[in-house]
Amino acid sequence: MYDGPYRPHALPPSPVRRLSRARPRRFAVRASAALAALSAAVLTAGCGPSGTASSASERADDRPKSSTAEGFPVTIDNCGVKTTYDRPPSRAVTIHQHPAELLLSLGLKDRMVGTAFPDSVVLPSLREDYASVPELATRAPSFENVLEAEPDFVYGGYSSAFDEKEGRSRKAFADAGIDTYLNREYCGGKNVTMRDTYAEIRTIGKIFGVPDRADALVSDLRRRVAKASTAVRDRPRVPVFVYDSGDKSAFTAGGKGLGTQLIHQAGGRNVFADLDDVFGDVSWEQVVDRRPEVIAIYDYAGDKSVEQKKRYLLAQPALADVPAIKHKRFVVLPLTATLVGVRSAYAVEGLARGLHPESFT
Repeated sequence: MYDGPYRPHALPPSPVRRLSRARPRRFAVRASAALAALSAAVLTAGCGPSGTASSASERADDRPKSSTAEGFPVTIDNCGVKTTYDRPPSRAVTIHQHPAELLLSLGLKDRMVGTAFPDSVVLPSLREDYASVPELATRAPSFENVLEAEPDFVYGGYSSAFDEKEGRSRKAFADAGIDTYLNREYCGGKNVTMRDTYAEIRTIGKIFGVPDRADALVSDLRRRVAKASTAVRDRPRVPVFVYDSGDKSAFTAGGKGLGTQLIHQAGGRNVFADLDDVFGDVSWEQVVDRRPEVIAIYDYAGDKSVEQKKRYLLAQPALADVPAIKHKRFVVLPLTATLVGVRSAYAVEGLARGLHPESFT
């Protein structure tokens, strides 16, 4: 049984600190026409060029070396970038919050030298460890900012972590002797499922030489998902509309993202599962026609709080007859809970309780 810092807890409340910026996912989705959403035809810009790179830990001879772990060398092909690690990374920097939480959940605090771009309240069981790691930037750090931490590994949560225009391409890091890894959600080409979450955890565990911890964490998350799904298995599926943002139109979760599967496992049905994107815009007329019984509001550090989003929806005359609006049925989901990372299993549990409260009394 895994005895690291990863402990059961409820989904965190709405973020207590909000940054004056739009979240990177939407920017990524909007920016890629080939994708047009969260990574549906996902963003590959930021995945970097294909090729083989030797381990940064081998090149950076002036840095402290970790002892060789069992199972090394390890070769990983991540979004077309093939890297061979002769030893586990010892100085990791994470850009975006969900990669940081994954490393901390694997008990790797002592190998982290920097975090950047938080966008939610940190998971309760990880807050102390998270706070102990230096924060390099509240937004995306500059290339120079990252170099100052002297990392041998940079783990990006969104493709924007390795934005070439900002000087943070994967090639730039490789040229500086630093290995990189991009969350598989942005490698593109397929629907994102919980299998991707489990595979991500195991891959990171392999890179850092802690495969047993990764397996234990995956087992814990699988049990949590199975428990929640079993509790609502015999309940009718609740029609759910995901509201991310938007006024003239609604920016919602489509069928290619992890969010749709989370809703399904929680005993719901995404009313826009037929949208062939991870995210996309739909008209309010479509929302009315599909008569959702629950509205899932995505919470993140943006320009509107959850309460502002609720007030906006409740004030729209056109939505007055939508069942979810009439009965004021909302569930709140931190955006980070819908990403490939440790929170997705907790999202299933939180959604299931919101959609079928009678199953948890």
